Amino acid sequence: MHRNAKQSQPNKNSHADDSKQASGSEQNSNFVIPDLCRINAVLFLLILTQFLALVLCLVLSSNELISWDKLGLLSIYCHSLTLSFAAVICTTRKFLFGKSPKFISIYFLSSNAIITLFFSWLGINFLLPGVITKPELFLSKSLLISSMLASILLRYFFLQHQWREQRQAELRARIQALQARIRPHFLFNSMNSIASLIAIDPQKAEDAVIDLSTIFRATLNNQTSLIPVREEIELCRRYLNIEALRLGNRLKIEWKLNNAKKKVLIPPLTLQPLVENAIYHGIQPLTEGGTISIETELKRDHLYILISNPFDPEKQARHGNQIALDNISSRLQAIFGSGAILKTSQLNNIFTVTLRIPVN
Repeated sequence: MHRNAKQSQPNKNSHADDSKQASGSEQNSNFVIPDLCRINAVLFLLILTQFLALVLCLVLSSNELISWDKLGLLSIYCHSLTLSFAAVICTTRKFLFGKSPKFISIYFLSSNAIITLFFSWLGINFLLPGVITKPELFLSKSLLISSMLASILLRYFFLQHQWREQRQAELRARIQALQARIRPHFLFNSMNSIASLIAIDPQKAEDAVIDLSTIFRATLNNQTSLIPVREEIELCRRYLNIEALRLGNRLKIEWKLNNAKKKVLIPPLTLQPLVENAIYHGIQPLTEGGTISIETELKRDHLYILISNPFDPEKQARHGNQIALDNISSRLQAIFGSGAILKTSQLNNIFTVTLRIPVN
């Protein structure tokens, strides 16, 4: 019956699934102990363990610079211990979600101690029978060294977690600042456009009110740091509907959405400010207006989003444009690191913003 009235009531199950995915992804990435099942984490542990085995071999080799036989045995022992410990932490990591730092520390160090004792006992009795002449001393030293290294590693994890929390706090502050950045004249122009439509086209005026309320709801909603990309695209649609009332035929929109329905998560208000910049710094200064092109394309493990608009090269871009770009770029780097990229280009009086967002 009403176009946007229906659109304003999305499928609850889909929204719930997206919310669970966003919250689960955020909890997993913000947990104090990193995911030791990831390839880069395993590679880091292997390199660190091999370096430790080499140092121990140099210290224990009294008659020669290095004993390759001893290095091989130490490497097997250390790698077995490290990989087993990583496997235990990896498989039980979700169990630790929501637990206190004290509980996490006790579990982490206890798991390390049990695994160290097991492999030390295995080495003494089965792998190296007769080689270890003082089993009690070997057991004590192994447990002491392993506990010291586990304590240092755990402290590093907590410091890294604290640093991430500080970054997240800065990110939330930036999001809140961006949410409060709705231009006052956009609201005034929108209300004037709606008022002029009430007598002429009540249905269109009602649709515009729903679009406007959706936009402001998005600016006030700061409950999550990630939302599905399709929600951000829908917000852009509603924003452009409002601006089309003001600009009329001067504003044309070209959508090229490929794989935009994929469950890719992005920070809220990532695309809408870019579309807003395309209006105020590109379309609005041009007497004849122009076309804003919004394109999405999935390539391997990344979603590419391109927003293009014409511009007048004789008119210098206002400073607010670069501030918005820097803000969004910083937020993407804080969440995705090097996996996300924001870059701009100019060719034939066309300004293009390209976003690369990791799918996972």
